[in-house]
Amino acid sequence: MLLAIDTATRAVSLALHDGARVRAEINWELIDPHTVELTPRVAWLLGQVEGGARGLTGLAVSIGPGSFTGLRGGLAIAKGLALANGIPIVGIPTLDVVACAQPAYKGPLVAVLHAGRGRLAAMTYKRGRGVWQAQGEVEVTTVDQIGQDWSKTTWLCGELDAAERAAIRVRLGDRVALASPAQSLRRAGFLAELGWRRLGSGTVDDLDSLKPLYIATAGVAAS
Repeated sequence: MLLAIDTATRAVSLALHDGARVRAEINWELIDPHTVELTPRVAWLLGQVEGGARGLTGLAVSIGPGSFTGLRGGLAIAKGLALANGIPIVGIPTLDVVACAQPAYKGPLVAVLHAGRGRLAAMTYKRGRGVWQAQGEVEVTTVDQIGQDWSKTTWLCGELDAAERAAIRVRLGDRVALASPAQSLRRAGFLAELGWRRLGSGTVDDLDSLKPLYIATAGVAAS
């Protein structure tokens, strides 16, 4: 059984996947610091399935972009569980989780999350072999700038509040197709599916060298 942990932003998600289905999942918006809320909820989730932590065979963790504190806290817990249980770990880019939840679409897809200081971290995806595949590197933009170079309708998903969604819809018109808020929620169930595929392919990460992907690694200053 695989435990998936996503603490990249204030929207936090945990899930357990047994290779055939998502056995349990919880999503919530953070109130206290990640380290205060995360550990007891991981313990609660593991208590919902037979075997608990003893039944874990792998870990999947969101590695960013995202909040410095959030990414560090989630990765620390994931690494601790991997070490304590002697099981493999895989790191999954945060925006891949958003893209994974989206339906098949003939045009391009862009997934976003809040990057602080009024900025958005954005990744473009293209549909290929039945899955969304990342194109290039994470870009940093704003609600006022995103889509200004789009020449055709683009599917946009991810962290956007009601005002941001309305502003983008008015500015871009038919050049944007907005995923619903429910479709845009980063769910650890999808992180778990991506992680299970990685484990199945044997491309696991090194426990010591696995690090978060901060915005700074995309060529801009971190928030």
